[in-house]
Amino acid sequence: MKIKSAQFIKSAPDLASCPESPMGEVAFIGRSNVGKSSLVNFLAARKGLAKVSQTPGHTTLINFFRMNDAWTMVDLPGYGYAKRSRANRGKFNEFVSDYLVNRPNLLGVFILIDSRIPPQTLDLDFIEWVVDCQIPFALIFTKTDKAKAGPLKKNIRAFLDALAERCDGEPTYFTCSAKAQTGRLDILDFVRKMVEVCG
Repeated sequence: MKIKSAQFIKSAPDLASCPESPMGEVAFIGRSNVGKSSLVNFLAARKGLAKVSQTPGHTTLINFFRMNDAWTMVDLPGYGYAKRSRANRGKFNEFVSDYLVNRPNLLGVFILIDSRIPPQTLDLDFIEWVVDCQIPFALIFTKTDKAKAGPLKKNIRAFLDALAERCDGEPTYFTCSAKAQTGRLDILDFVRKMVEVCG
């Protein structure tokens, strides 16, 4: 898939505020500071489309971007931001889960995993919840430029093995690096197939 146009549409604080659209939506989510906004910009080939911050939890709204006037990329807030107050974390989790479960034109969600580190319970818990809710998903292991091939492969295998203890079957997964410019075409080809199947 070639990205010919990418346009910011709206930021929404909850499901009720999300824009009405007949286009299929593909969402991206992950732990805070996993490189999600950088990935959104990388896929769109547009620097600055999504705001990138070194501060975890910077994205606090659901952000919508119209791609090729054919589908919508959705940048969801990162989960697990420790400095958010307990009350705000609860509200945050509620509106994100509300979107994922109840958005009628959601085609699927990409869950971003930091390829540099061992399996994290927070990621595994979230994926288990997605599976229980029967939400179509795929994994993207990010920041692959920051780890050597051996440890990288070991971390990915360890994560998939840990996930297999909770869920049946191995999910579709991709590896990518926004910095090294790798993985983009494979991810966009998968998105193309999602849009075509559901369109």
